[in-house]
Amino acid sequence: MSKKPIYVTQPYLPPLEEFIPYLQKIWDNKFLTNGGPMHEQLEAALSDYLGVEHVALFNNGTIALLTALQALRVTGEVITTPYSFVATAHSLLWNGIKPIFVDIDPHTLNLDPEKIEAAITPQTTAIMPVHCYGNPCDVDAIQKIADNYNLRVIYDAAHAFGVEDAGGSILRHGDLSVLSFHATKVFNTFEGGAIVCPDAKTKKRIDQLKNFGFVDEVTVVAPGINGKMSEVNAAFGLLQLQHIDHALERRREIDQFYRLQLHDVPGIRLVNSAGQTTANYSYFPILVDADYPLNRDALYQKLKDNNVFARRYFYPLISNFPMYRGMSSAQHNNLPIANLVAEQIICLPIYPALENEQLSWVADLLQEH
Repeated sequence: MSKKPIYVTQPYLPPLEEFIPYLQKIWDNKFLTNGGPMHEQLEAALSDYLGVEHVALFNNGTIALLTALQALRVTGEVITTPYSFVATAHSLLWNGIKPIFVDIDPHTLNLDPEKIEAAITPQTTAIMPVHCYGNPCDVDAIQKIADNYNLRVIYDAAHAFGVEDAGGSILRHGDLSVLSFHATKVFNTFEGGAIVCPDAKTKKRIDQLKNFGFVDEVTVVAPGINGKMSEVNAAFGLLQLQHIDHALERRREIDQFYRLQLHDVPGIRLVNSAGQTTANYSYFPILVDADYPLNRDALYQKLKDNNVFARRYFYPLISNFPMYRGMSSAQHNNLPIANLVAEQIICLPIYPALENEQLSWVADLLQEH
């Protein structure tokens, strides 16, 4: 048995002594929240690093999703994927919007553009795809459909920090892209998130919405929410940015190791990256099919019994949770690929602190028959 537990992910933590000067500045200037200097610096630094025009920081990615829908005044029905973390669909329900689930592509595990058009009704106002595991959606096909039907596109880009296609940041696509900076993500601020905005006018509206709708001391123009990122979170983000390239490089090495060790194991299918020139290796998903000696849940338990705590991201499907499963679009026969993938998926451990010996241990467990 492995000497110590191996988890699916761990946050990258730079040396504590490097964080102390940031905290000292916060203590000295006594600015703790409400868009202080650390907040402003991180927004600018992220815009520069990601190659986007405007970034609006949030206290978490879920509030950012809620606010993105508010900012674009989305109503009615929104087409989305059942294969994601529940926050994707929950953000719609919280806004009084009905999610319409569409099946996924069997190779990318993203929303299948060929299934979108049939799901559009007179009540459809937007599409909310997810760049699952950081693999880009077919953004051109989705945008073409949106343009034809005058629909908004909001990308749940929680997994897609730093991902690029041939034209630049994947975050530039759609009307808005929403990031998560949760502790489990490639780039984190303990808790946090952001909306990537195409122009200053949109960012201004979003900044108002995340601060209760305030314009000034006495003027409130919208029913906003408290979505502001604190100075401590922003400071940690600034420190994280100094180490992000190192963290991404180590993730790439782990990804390559797994691919080399597992590519010819019968019954294990690797989910290949597609449509990107720069990946972030945020997850390492595998699909366990009938040719493998164990079914997915038995393999999951075997790993767990050996102190390897993989995760079944995403199982169950969002559409199978009680608040969604009664919807017609959530029915099993409407989502055959998503249901099959949810029964086969395991995400293996991948984070910068993983040691080569631990990686070999994981690979050996998968290769045993």
